[in-house]
Order: sequence, then structure tokens, then C-alpha cells
Amino acid sequence: MSDTDERAGKADLGEARRRQKAANSRVLGPVSVRLTVASALAAAAAICSVVPFIVIAELCRELLSASIDWDRVWSLVIVALGILGFRGLVQSGALLWSHMIDAEHQYTLRQLLAAKLTRVPLGWFTERSSGGVKKLLQSDVDALHYLVAHARLEFVAAITLPFATFVYLVFVDWRLSLILLVPILAYAFAISRVMGKGHAEKLAAFDSLQSTVSETTIEFVDGIQVVRAFGQPRKGHHRYQEAVDDHAKFFTAWVGPITRLEGAAGLLLNPVLVLLIVLVASLTFITSGSMGAADLIPFLLLGLGIGGTVLSVGYGMNALRQASAAAVRLWELTEADELVDPAQGPTPASGLVRFEDVSFGYHADRPVLRGITAELHPGTITALVGPSGSGKTTLARLLPRFDDVTAGRITIGGHDIRSLPSAVLYRSVGFVLQDVQLIAGSIRDNLLLARPDADDAALVEATRAAQIHERILDLPRGYESEIGKDARLSGGEAQRLSIARALLADAPILVLDEATAFADPESEAAIQDALAVLVADRTVLVIAHRLHTLEGVDNVLVLEDGRIVEEGAPADLRARGGLFSRLWDANERALREVDELETTADPGTKEVHV
Repeated sequence: MSDTDERAGKADLGEARRRQKAANSRVLGPVSVRLTVASALAAAAAICSVVPFIVIAELCRELLSASIDWDRVWSLVIVALGILGFRGLVQSGALLWSHMIDAEHQYTLRQLLAAKLTRVPLGWFTERSSGGVKKLLQSDVDALHYLVAHARLEFVAAITLPFATFVYLVFVDWRLSLILLVPILAYAFAISRVMGKGHAEKLAAFDSLQSTVSETTIEFVDGIQVVRAFGQPRKGHHRYQEAVDDHAKFFTAWVGPITRLEGAAGLLLNPVLVLLIVLVASLTFITSGSMGAADLIPFLLLGLGIGGTVLSVGYGMNALRQASAAAVRLWELTEADELVDPAQGPTPASGLVRFEDVSFGYHADRPVLRGITAELHPGTITALVGPSGSGKTTLARLLPRFDDVTAGRITIGGHDIRSLPSAVLYRSVGFVLQDVQLIAGSIRDNLLLARPDADDAALVEATRAAQIHERILDLPRGYESEIGKDARLSGGEAQRLSIARALLADAPILVLDEATAFADPESEAAIQDALAVLVADRTVLVIAHRLHTLEGVDNVLVLEDGRIVEEGAPADLRARGGLFSRLWDANERALREVDELETTADPGTKEVHV
């Protein structure tokens, strides 16, 4: 490894430690003081668990003495029983309190995260799958249970118990005590090899692969009906299978050697091996007369248990690492940028939209959009066109404030959208995207998101215009039908429901991400009819993925590498012979190829001959 790589590795390790420290402070800080008290109780319980064995060892030594003091014997028995009972009360009290702390902490943390999600930009959600968000709010919060309710208490007990035992054994015979440390130190050395360089990076890679498996599982299950309907189940299965295979290969390559080494290391603390070491050493001391036979009893009663205590720490390390990684992810969520939502602000008097020298980047050193200047007038449709990755979707989603611009500004009716309260902004700007989002609830609940005070007449008017009213009436409970239970909508039907929701909101400005891109022909016709009603007399910004859908568009903004390189009416841009013209020609060729394939299909078998 070069000096540069070594310095980079140390810097990454230092950053990881800083993040972990910040995460522990932010996520666990509110319960730290109470956990410290619970840990003190756990330490007291650990000492109390050692004392009865010490008393029993002393009892055995007394019984083996030449002159037995029976009063002392019975006193020792009573003391052992009393301390054992006291230890049970203290330990159960510490565990009960830590679990009460954990329950309160999880409740408070979930409230905090839920409130945080109401303040992050909408773009935060578009960068993450539903599985990833679920993992944060459910799995990662659940993972903190071990960190709060168990980890600190178990760690304190695991340190206190062997330390107290070792101190007592040193007073019995310091030489045998030091020999007892040999297998423990050998185990610690072996484990340090397991946790050597690169372990943190591999653990992060493993967590990433686990997240991928979780996300692809959700995608596969959600999309299985579609891929089977089109007779391509293997295509839908491919990404899921690939994620599982990658996870299995990595896990086998990483964990295999570690498991073998951990198994060998665990043998060092095997009670039988420790017993043999203690017996061999003690026989040497006893035969030489430097140690009494009775002095071996404390080592047999207490010494063999030290190894088990050390092993218990190792067994809890995996849960601790997972909980610590979860704490970092939750800390990252709490540190996510928030959109400033003014409590009061102006109300735009018109639907005139201006992009004024707008620049944007998800990272400061990697801009996605640069110097965008454009006007969108009421009653007109403006289309965003460009190659994949040119910034079309990013630009369109800046208007409803999925993210804030990093330079320049966007105005509605002359007012910077950052000065508008969110309630005012979303009364002014509506959007219909390809990825339809419906909440768990009834059809009515989903529609009323747009206008909670809407009556039945308004709902019916919106759904009729969106060509979805008749389909809703066919459902078991009509508008009261629950999404996912007694209402299973196709992609085109869900899209028309989202259009009805946008109609109900009656926003003067609309952002459309070519809503018919993945619809079947029947749904596409219905969606186009619904869109014709939706866009009337509004300021409309359309993300155009398929150029043949640009009929009726007033203006086209052509993007390339985050800049507007052409602007004008579709016919004028075609005549110029620039980027738009080339994209149009490519689109036309693609349509001709599709037509040719369809005409060569055998009507009887519906198979395409290529």
C-alpha cells in the first residue's frame, strides 16, 4: 500500500469514527444519563454474581481445613443466599429500567423521524426506494433496541465480572491467575486478526448488499403481476436473483475465513482446555509445596467462567455493529438538509413562471443544471427535451420544490418560490409523475389529499374528467374501496386517479412527467383525454421522453449537459437541424422499427419474427 493510500485509509477511518461518535451523541444522547445509572446497577449485579462463588469457594476451603468452624460455614451459606437474591433483584431492575428507557426512546425517536420527513425536500424521497425508507423507520429503529436495552449493560457486566473474579484470584494465587490470562490473551490476539484492516469497509459493503436485496425483493414482488402478464417472469426475476447471488458470493468469501478463525479462537477459551491449563500449572505448584490443594478450588469454580464471559462479548459484537451502523444511518437522516418553509408569505396572482439563471447540483462540485433561464406563460405548454441525463427531470422537479436551487431563482407571479409557504406553493403547482404514489386508504382518501373539503359532486366531476369514474363505481365499495384490498388498479388506472387528484386541486401550474410512457394503448387513450382536460388554460411544463407526443406543445426547451441549447416551437427546431432535429429523427426511426416488427408478427401466435 502506498503512503497516499494509507493516508486516505486513515482519513476514512477517522471520518467513520467521527460519524459514529456524532451518531451516538445525537441518537443515544437523550438516554445516556439514565443508561449510565442502569449500567451502574448492572455492574453491581455482576459483582453480586461473583460474590456467591467466592463465598462458596471459601466455604469449601473451610470444609477442607483440619478444624472446621461450623458457625463460619453457616454464616457463609446465609451470605451466599442473601447476595444471590439481592443480585437477582438488582439485575432484573436494571434490565426492566433499560427496556423502559428503550421503549420511551423508540417512541420519541419515531416521532422525531416522522417530523423530520415532513421537512426534508421531496427530492430526498425520489433518491430512495420505499424499501430504503422502511428500513430507516422500522428496521434501523428496531436495531437500536440492542444498543439501548442490552449492549451497555452486557458490556459493563462482561467487563466487571471477569475483573472482579481476577482480582479475587490474584489474592488466592497470583501466579496461577497470570497463567489463566494466557488463553484469554491468545483469544484476543486471534480476534484482532479477524477484525483486521478492511473489516469496516467489508461490513459497509455487506450492509449495502443487504439493502439491495431488500429493495429488489420489494420491486420483484410489486412487479410480478406485470412481468407475468407480459410473459417475461425471468426478466423481472433477473435483478432480484442477481442481487441475491452477489450477496451470497460476498458473504461466503468474507465470512468463510472469519468463521474458521473464530472457531479456532473459541477453542482457546473452551472450559476443558482452560481446566487442563489450570490443572497442569497447579499440580506443579502443589507438588512443590508453594500452593495448597484447597487453593485450587476458587480457580475451578470461578476461573473456568472467565472464558465464557469473554466469549459472550464476542457473540454480542455483531448485533452491536448492526445497531451502531443503524445509529449512523438515523443520524444521517436527522442531519439531512431541510427546506425552509416560511410561516407566512405572498400568494401569486398569476401562473407566470420564470427560471432566472438557475443552477443546481446534488453535490457542490458536480452541477446538474447550469444557467437555466426560461419563461412559462399561462395557457401554454412547454416541453423539456434532451438526451438521457441532460437534466430534464431535475429541472422540472425544481418548480414544485423537490429541491432548492443552488444559484439563481424560480419565481411564480414574480415571487420567489422559496418565499411561498408550502400550502400556498402546492395550491399553485400540481404535478403528475410517471411513478404514481397512492396512500394506503380508500379511493376517496386519495382524492381528498388534493382538497380535503371537496364534496361528492366535486369528486365525481374530477373523476369523470379523468376517465376513471366508471371504473371506481365498478369496485366493490365504490369510492370507499380500499387501495390494495378491494381496489386493485392497473398502472393506467392509477395514473388517471392521480390526474383526477390534480384536477381536484385545480392548481394553475402543472408539471407532467409524460404520464403515458408505460401505459397500455387503451389506458393511454383515456389518459390523453384526461390530460387534455387537465392542461386547459394552465401553465404546463412537460417532460417529454417520446418526441412524437409533442403535438400541441407551444414551446420546447432542449437540454444538453444541464444547459438549454435550443428553444422554440417544435416545427422551427426541426428545421434548424440541431440537437432537437437529431433527437426527432432518432425517435422516428425507432417508431418505424416498431411498426415493422408489428407488421411481421404472426396474428395466430402473436410472436414477433425478427
